[in-house]
Amino acid sequence: MCAIGSVALSAPNAVEPRLTATAASAPGVRAELSWVSQRIINATNAFRKQETLRPVEGNPRLSEAAAYFADYMARTSEYSHEADGGTPASRANRFGYDHCIISENIAYQFNLAGFTPEQLAERLVEGWKHSPGHRKNMLDPDISDIGVATARSAKTGYYYAVQMFGRAKSSTIAFAIANRSGTAFTYTLGDQKFPLSPRTTRSHEGCRPAQLMLLPPGGEPQVLPVQPDNGDRFVVLKENGSLAIRKEGKKEGQMR
Repeated sequence: MCAIGSVALSAPNAVEPRLTATAASAPGVRAELSWVSQRIINATNAFRKQETLRPVEGNPRLSEAAAYFADYMARTSEYSHEADGGTPASRANRFGYDHCIISENIAYQFNLAGFTPEQLAERLVEGWKHSPGHRKNMLDPDISDIGVATARSAKTGYYYAVQMFGRAKSSTIAFAIANRSGTAFTYTLGDQKFPLSPRTTRSHEGCRPAQLMLLPPGGEPQVLPVQPDNGDRFVVLKENGSLAIRKEGKKEGQMR
């Protein structure tokens, strides 16, 4: 039996021990579950690499939050993202992860015959990969951190898993754009539009990278978009009858 919820594995040559319904208190079981969690992280990064995305790094604070919640669900048999009365974001905050982006996948697995650690990790990862919401979390291009934990219910024998993803608040992207052209214009940032009057500067702060593009009055964009980095400052000028956007004194594009 399995269930998943959200907001290529290689088998070792040696025969692995089984995580069974009667072995929860046996020595080494918690170490085996720690191995399962690491295997999930490795498999997640293999999946991201397959989709040409950068890997995520294990974060101890997210791991602590995931461990708390997996243990909570295993202890209470309550299963939802709000099972403890909190949210993924509140749990991240509780364990000291100051986040800009946070997301969470959860799942449980049960088998009377038990699992090898390899089997348990593989079933959890494959279940998430084939569920659209969980897959989206695993393949979010803007996350950088991960925390994973698994726990077993001594009462039911169910295994609960929590996979948390995040981007730290310190990775917030902040930049400014100043209108020194003497002409009002509009620009887009991602899918949002912003008017900017002459002699005006607007600051932006966001968690996800977005493209910045100037829009000529009543026309289509004619300037190749730029993607602001944290700390950038853009200045829009008028040169030879055209609007030009510069970053740190370097010309980025023009429009008429």
